[in-house]
Amino acid sequence: MRERNREKILAAAEEEFAQHGFRGATIQNIAERAGLPKSNVLYYFSNKKLMYGAMFDDILSRWNKVFTDIKPDDDPAEALSSFIRTKVDMSRKYPLASRLFAMEIIQGAPFLLEHLRTNMREWVRGRAEVIQHWIDEGRMAPVDPVQLIFLVWSSTQHYADFQVQILMVENKAEYEKRDFDHAADFLTGMILRGCGLEQPA
Repeated sequence: MRERNREKILAAAEEEFAQHGFRGATIQNIAERAGLPKSNVLYYFSNKKLMYGAMFDDILSRWNKVFTDIKPDDDPAEALSSFIRTKVDMSRKYPLASRLFAMEIIQGAPFLLEHLRTNMREWVRGRAEVIQHWIDEGRMAPVDPVQLIFLVWSSTQHYADFQVQILMVENKAEYEKRDFDHAADFLTGMILRGCGLEQPA
């Protein structure tokens, strides 16, 4: 029950912060969106700043979970393919999360600077070491591991962050799941070929 309430609060926070920004969002509105008393929300998060930080921790964990546990003996094509496809699916399921993150970064990351310096930097370095191991063993082309991670992040989140642009260019009223499936197939093929890899069967 506690974990379920926390999930409801963070989901409501995504909606509230996306609509009103950090300054305009209120804990009362988040409580109403979550269908919980304000006192319950304050039990989990004593102030708005803590909630905002927890929301981003949840978003980043959700995005990168599938690539967090990669190991040197994993298959590079399978690991990268899973990462790309999962990130595209995150853009489909949680577009607000991606836009919130983009807005925070564009504003200079006032609430995420410490996270970027510590947790995210460490995460990227750890994944880059595994990718470099695959390269050193001749299991994939010699690419820049950090730039590869940036490429996966940016290309997959594009479908959430620039949804209006894409829909206008493609003359569509809204996305369908098959649009995301097509995007995932395209990105997976392009990125894997650039890494000298074939798509997993």
